[in-house]
Amino acid sequence: MNTLSQFIKNRRKLLGLTKEDLSFKAGVGLRFIRDLEQGKQTLQMDKVNQVLALFGHELGPLPAERTNPEKH
Repeated sequence: MNTLSQFIKNRRKLLGLTKEDLSFKAGVGLRFIRDLEQGKQTLQMDKVNQVLALFGHELGPLPAERTNPEKH
């Protein structure tokens, strides 16, 4: 499971929300929440930000992980 999906799932559970509750509060579909928590690779960033906003967060750039630091 990727970091984003873990974060969403952990925060949702910490707040005692069901997936249905989270989808309603964020204004996104239940299927989107399921896909997000399962780590689906292709998600709409605006919808991800709608969910993250409930937890006081937003998407942002991070340095890419490199398997070989000598290759640029």
